[in-house]
Amino acid sequence: MEFATAPALRLHLDSKGPVDLFILDGEAVPEGGIGLARQLKDEVFNCPPIMVITGRVEDNWLASWSMAEGVAVHPIDPFTFSAQVAELLRTKTSNSTRT
Repeated sequence: MEFATAPALRLHLDSKGPVDLFILDGEAVPEGGIGLARQLKDEVFNCPPIMVITGRVEDNWLASWSMAEGVAVHPIDPFTFSAQVAELLRTKTSNSTRT
């Protein structure tokens, strides 16, 4: 699923249920993915993994503050990005089979 706004994402979560992975744009306006990631981690029970895309390496500390499990920096390398996403999904799957 792809959402243009944070309110649309929240509406989906409220009405449709679980998600496997969030990939959020840290540079989005008016509500960035970094703040949204932190809110999701604080408010969603068993929140799935989150990957935040930042505009520069210097913003990685913000992604860390957001509690996102993964960070990608523009320009995105498709091979590295897909490997990070696959690892987050593998980790999620292995953690959910243990509980």
